[in-house]
Amino acid sequence: MGALTKRATVAPVMGGQNFPDPSVIKVSDGWHAFSTNGGPGKSVHVQVAFTPDFKNWQFRGTKDAMPKLASWIDPKSPRVWAPDVNQLGDGSFIMYYTAALKSKTNLHCLGWAKSTGGVEGPYVDNSNQPWICPTNIGGAIDPSGYVDPQNRRWVVYKVDGNAIGHGGECGNTIPPIVPTPIMLQQVGQDGHTLIGSPQQLITNGALDGPYVEAPSLTKMGDKFFLFFSSQCFATPKYDVSYAIADNIKGPYTRHGPLFVTGSYGMTAPGGLDIAVNGNRAVWHGNYGSGRAMYTGTLKLNGNQIVATLS
Repeated sequence: MGALTKRATVAPVMGGQNFPDPSVIKVSDGWHAFSTNGGPGKSVHVQVAFTPDFKNWQFRGTKDAMPKLASWIDPKSPRVWAPDVNQLGDGSFIMYYTAALKSKTNLHCLGWAKSTGGVEGPYVDNSNQPWICPTNIGGAIDPSGYVDPQNRRWVVYKVDGNAIGHGGECGNTIPPIVPTPIMLQQVGQDGHTLIGSPQQLITNGALDGPYVEAPSLTKMGDKFFLFFSSQCFATPKYDVSYAIADNIKGPYTRHGPLFVTGSYGMTAPGGLDIAVNGNRAVWHGNYGSGRAMYTGTLKLNGNQIVATLS
């Protein structure tokens, strides 16, 4: 069952500003978005944008939500990717993020940082080791937080198996194909204490190209929806898909894709993030020499997601 998407061309926000792997959070003054490193020489570790109305976005320029790096991160090429900010019960903010390891610079792992100010930081990670770091299976990237209706906290992420793949598109289309499962990890109310072991929700199959990645979890109606991307981000085949389950731990049945190249005039759409307990979403698509942010509202029609772009 596919998704209902309109074919009219829609422009990205902020004039096509490079803002890859975006995430979004709503607080009292509006929506704040965060993205993968950018700026001159990718010197801004976590880029920031804001809108009071989910329409008129303000790019924060060289503002860096996490200017200081944890000691475990490769200082020469930190590659801080896919930040995801969540608000805790006490009103403070935690950011999950991906960064390159100083000890194994070809691999990425996950960290968490707490804001010493408001939602836009600055975020500080004083740890001397990464938070979730399965280096034996390729490391981990793309963390995304979720709070369920019972107020339990979860993080979904991707095991970055293609980092140890055998070549081809995005390093993992030449057999043997390395698994890149999407994992679900319960965490405590502090947002970072691990509860139990991670559980696999989906993994890459023959039709996914090199991987599945960029997970984001929400509940609509009585179903859980896991958004993810498949195919190689560096090709026009990159997409946004989703899977549906009755239980947060699955089993998940795939639907979609929601967006592919050509949807709304986009090229290589991917990396969708939906606001926690909301229906506003952000994602990126190729635009000029970078990846720009698109925005929209997601609604449920039966078991189909209907997207209305902003």
